[in-house]
Parts: sequence; C-alpha cells; structure tokens
Amino acid sequence: MTRNKTSRYPKIKYTLGVTLLLLITIICATASVTGKDDFDLAKQQVMLRKIGHEILLQSKDSTSRVLPVKKIADNTYQIRFENEFTFQPDSLVQIVKRTLAHDPLSDDYIVNVISCSGGEVLFGYAISPKEQNSMVPCTGRQQPKGCYLINITFQQTGITDIPQGYLIGGLSLFAFVGWLIVSPFRIRNPKVQMVTVDNDTFQIGNTLFDAGKRQIITSGISKELTPKENKLLRIFADTPNTIVERNRIQKEIWEDEGVIVGRSLDMFISKLRKKLENDPSVQIVNIHGKGYTLKINESGVEHG
Repeated sequence: MTRNKTSRYPKIKYTLGVTLLLLITIICATASVTGKDDFDLAKQQVMLRKIGHEILLQSKDSTSRVLPVKKIADNTYQIRFENEFTFQPDSLVQIVKRTLAHDPLSDDYIVNVISCSGGEVLFGYAISPKEQNSMVPCTGRQQPKGCYLINITFQQTGITDIPQGYLIGGLSLFAFVGWLIVSPFRIRNPKVQMVTVDNDTFQIGNTLFDAGKRQIITSGISKELTPKENKLLRIFADTPNTIVERNRIQKEIWEDEGVIVGRSLDMFISKLRKKLENDPSVQIVNIHGKGYTLKINESGVEHG
C-alpha cells in the first residue's frame, strides 16, 4: 500500500501545481486584461466625429452634418457624412494623425476612404509605431467632390498600458514555475521540420509546394496558386512554425499596389486554407492580434 501511495504522489503534485498555476494566471489575466472601458470607447467616438468635422472644414463645408459613427467590425469604425465633399489626401492624413495623437491606444491603425456607390477603396494608408510598417501612398492628389465613407481600423491588444508590464512579468514568473513543476512529466514529441527540396520547392507536411510553378501537390492532386497565394505560401514556407506579423505580410504582398484593403489578407488566407485542406498535417493558424503561423502537425504526417 505504501508503494502505491508513493507512486501516485508525483501525479498529485503535478495536478495540484498545474491547477494552482492556471487559477493564479486566470485571476491575474482577468484583473489586468480589460480592453477599453465605456469612457475610452465614448472618447474614441468623439475623436472620430472630430476627424469628420475637420475634413468637412478642410473641404470648406461648415454646415452639413457628420452622421453617427458606425462600428462595422471588430475595432473598425466608419465615419459617414450627410453631403458630398472633396478632400486632399495629405490633409486627411494630418487631420487623422493630429486627432488620434490625443489617444495613446490609437497609434496603430489603417485608414481606407471608400466610395458610397461602388464600395471601391479610393485611398488608403497604414500608420504604425514602427516606422518601417507605415505606408502612406498616393498623397498630393486632390480628390473630386463625391460621396465618401472613411473606415478606420485600430490594432487593439486588449491590454491597457498601465497593467501591461505587471501582467507580462507575472505571467512570465508563473510560466517559469509551471515549467519547473511539469518538466518531469512533459511528453516530448519530435517537431516536424519542413524540408527544402531546392530554392523554389518545399515539402510541407504531406504537400509538395513548387513556388516556381505556382502549384501544390497533395496525394497526387495538383492545385494551381494565384500569384498572391503563391507569394503568401512562400512567406510561410520560409518561416514555418513561426508567427508572421500581419503588417509584414501586407507590406510584402500589397506594397506595390499602394492600397491596403483590410479584409484582403483574411480572404487570401481563407482561400489558401481551402487549397491545403486535403493535407491534415498542415494548418495556417491565426494568432489573435499578431499574425499567422504555418503549423505542421506530426500526427497527420505520413511516414514511409
């Protein structure tokens, strides 16, 4: 009987340790990860309406109304106007930058000016705290008078500035303690490494990716890739099992076109996932608020 109790002790210690770690982590995260409260959201709405007001004044319109700001997606807001107006891209960039400078949580955003009729993006740019990720094309061209909508998408982390340092430090400490507790019991699974056949050909899980021919082959079935899909998969193939930031993908694939459409990346990711769906060993995983990872699953890989 004594031997059985002794053999169970490490498992009990492991279970209690992990349970305690998770409990403390959840309490810490719940207390610190708050996002914007009602006051911050109301303040942001006022700033967005102020942007609309400044744009109308720049267009020499001091009488028509800025319509209520509309939330059209997570962290994406639409500024609407009563009447048609004209705008100077340079002035628009400065108005938005000057107004949002009053909010320290709004320093990473994408602006798209859309026509009311067809929904085409007529002017767009991105601003980031990292200067190399900012893109402001096609400035200096006066836009004709028309009906425009302005969409602004904010990059939100959901962590307020003040407790962020405490949260990161606390979680790091708890992660280290948890690692000490569970290290003897971890199951070490070998990582699946992607094989580079040559400069343009990669073996990703059970899929052969030929970047030169813009095609993937899974179980003898070949699928063609569009130029953008091919470039997107090449980025993932060069950095498997690594987070690739959204800003980097947008910059490398769309920077030559001068316009950024917020949903374009998600659309291409979805299409690429569809073409890879026959290979259960390969997944493109969304890392919320950061980017994407090409994940290769060991259990789905066929071994010869």
